[in-house]
Amino acid sequence: MQTKTIKIIEGPSVKGISILLSNTRRILLLLLVSISLMPKNLSAQEDLNVLGRWLKYSDASNSLYNHISSEAFRLLNLREESVSRLHTTGEWQIMQNNIKATIWDIVGPFNEKTPLNPKITGKIKKDGYRIENVIYESLPGFYVTASLFIPDNIKKPAPGILFCSGHSDIAYRRPLYQQPLLNLVKKGFVVLAFDPLGQGERLQYYDPETGKSAIGSSTKEHSYPSVQTALIGQSVGRYFIWDGIRGIDYLVSRKEVDPERIGVHGLSGGGTQTAYISAMDERVNASAPAGYITTFSRLIESIGVQDGEQNFYHGIIRGIDHAGFIEARIPKPTLIMATTRDFFNIEGSRESYKEVKRVYDIFGKPGNIELTEDDEGHGYTQINREAMYAFFRKHLQLDGPSEEAEVEYLTEEELQKTPTGQLASSLGGETVFTLNLKEADKYFRNLQNARKDIKSHTENVKLSARLLSGYRDPSLSDKPVFTGRYQREGYNIEKYFIKGEGEYVLPFLLFRPDVSNDKGIIYLHSEGKEAEAAEGGEIEWLTKQGFTVIAPDLTGTGELGKGSLKGDAFIQNISYNLWFTAMQIGRSITGIQAADIVKLSHLLNEFFEKEQVYGVANNELSPALLHAAAMDQVITRVMLVKPYSSYSSIVKSRFYNPLFVHSLVPGALTEYDLPDLAVALAPRKMSLAGVTDCNGKYDDTETIEEDIAVIKNGFRNLGATGQLHIIQGETAVNPSELYGEWVK
Repeated sequence: MQTKTIKIIEGPSVKGISILLSNTRRILLLLLVSISLMPKNLSAQEDLNVLGRWLKYSDASNSLYNHISSEAFRLLNLREESVSRLHTTGEWQIMQNNIKATIWDIVGPFNEKTPLNPKITGKIKKDGYRIENVIYESLPGFYVTASLFIPDNIKKPAPGILFCSGHSDIAYRRPLYQQPLLNLVKKGFVVLAFDPLGQGERLQYYDPETGKSAIGSSTKEHSYPSVQTALIGQSVGRYFIWDGIRGIDYLVSRKEVDPERIGVHGLSGGGTQTAYISAMDERVNASAPAGYITTFSRLIESIGVQDGEQNFYHGIIRGIDHAGFIEARIPKPTLIMATTRDFFNIEGSRESYKEVKRVYDIFGKPGNIELTEDDEGHGYTQINREAMYAFFRKHLQLDGPSEEAEVEYLTEEELQKTPTGQLASSLGGETVFTLNLKEADKYFRNLQNARKDIKSHTENVKLSARLLSGYRDPSLSDKPVFTGRYQREGYNIEKYFIKGEGEYVLPFLLFRPDVSNDKGIIYLHSEGKEAEAAEGGEIEWLTKQGFTVIAPDLTGTGELGKGSLKGDAFIQNISYNLWFTAMQIGRSITGIQAADIVKLSHLLNEFFEKEQVYGVANNELSPALLHAAAMDQVITRVMLVKPYSSYSSIVKSRFYNPLFVHSLVPGALTEYDLPDLAVALAPRKMSLAGVTDCNGKYDDTETIEEDIAVIKNGFRNLGATGQLHIIQGETAVNPSELYGEWVK
């Protein structure tokens, strides 16, 4: 052996070298000791993110919003092209009828008008006018609190204005709204201001202990029940429209009001109501929506669609845009009030104005459409208010100046109609929840009857679920992209992504056992692919049974997380606004997720060559797996862990867990429910573990039992009783107890 002599020419002394070597040995010794003390489980060092270093997918958390938005833009462009081809009054009259018929079909027609039963609860005399506080019933037992403002010295019937309040807990009592309201009164208009539901004295979720809403702000009061109305294919906006129409009924019943001179005005949410009511009630001669009219394209591009009543069930896919509400009433006069820094984008306001201006020209009434704008954020300016006063004076034939006058604001107590300040604690009566439950009852009965012919019903359920969820068969030709691997004892983890339904990708982990049983499992967890990926987790247990497991991040979970959109209906960390966007275009988040589940299941079956594919879903992802398995036979066995029992349970309960909102399919209850989908999987093997109520708890045992009974009866009637396994109550913690029977 050759040896090398190291000659030290310059440097530290031999003693210094000895000290350095000694320090090095100590450092090495400490490192060895540290390594020996480290736990054998090194999974904390594993980076299981798939897209972290891919710049192209740096906006992955907004994948769902971007995907839904692109579809919305496509539909809105088609609508724009369609209306651009209408050039005659005859063509537009057909379009107007179509718009109105579509809106009524969407919101759901009401029966004949019932008695208003108005009751004046108080009168107040002020300088130049008087106030009558009134309560009327827009529907039997559905009370509307309002105030009628009557100018002094009315010698003949005067024009009447329906004043619609924007989003404020105190509605028109807010000084922002009193300023234009009282100016209209001082200028000689009779004004009826009413509380929209969820505002003023009409809280839908009144908490007697706090004296406030148990849900939150007015936008949340509107949005929380809107998913319940959407489950039966209706819009909570129907109640806003009907309250306003019945308000006009009350206005024209008064001798002080000329029924031929009716106007409607409101800002923000009040602008929404103004647009709706003016489109649907022929008696509205002049309409002035403020702080609302833009386009859905500009809205979606900027802040996103707004709260419940501002989103119709399947509105965009059926051709509804903001301009349509004005086009439905042409050639009657309309004033669009806008501000340049409003979050209802001004460019959209101008684009809608341009579109409707062309139609007014076609009708030969170019002077009946106006746009006033001023430099301000969301709200009023004096310039815009004075433009509104002048507009109503002109078109409702009431002479006088349009300059704004100073007003003395009224107190909340002066405008109080009920003894307690809330209908809930004074008169009680109906709420949107109770009215919707009555509407839903006919669908519940229809489902019960349909289940009597289980084979026919099951086939209809599959077709209906495909249509209503917006499910689309996925492309099966895409190949996955491999991005890394980790080794563990007995198996390894591979990282991949593959193209999803749209321009986004689906990141997933593939758990490969060293000894495979040639079967695969798609494992869906509401917290994403890493939720049970640690050593000792459920996925490891399944993998060590020989299963190859795919654990993906579906849209809205994990790396494809909740995204930037929160919106004005962000309830318990859930964006209702995102769900509304999907509803508007005839899609559902669940339907999109279901298609991606089917795609990944085929990937397991074909690309990774697994003979059979099973599906496991946790909590709120259970409906997505049910829809996927009903749409495609590739999944041969299903396990649902802590699923909530049904969509109908959401409608039947005044309070439900917002966590489940993204898993709801708008319109589903018109044709099917989750137990019906479960039955549609028979005779495939199905296990349900720890079925919960609509709050994710086990409290509503009656509803849980009823829904489980539907599944049991369905499997029995289809001769598949032995294929159904149910673990009721709290689920087992040990994976072998939870999955042992199911995987056999």
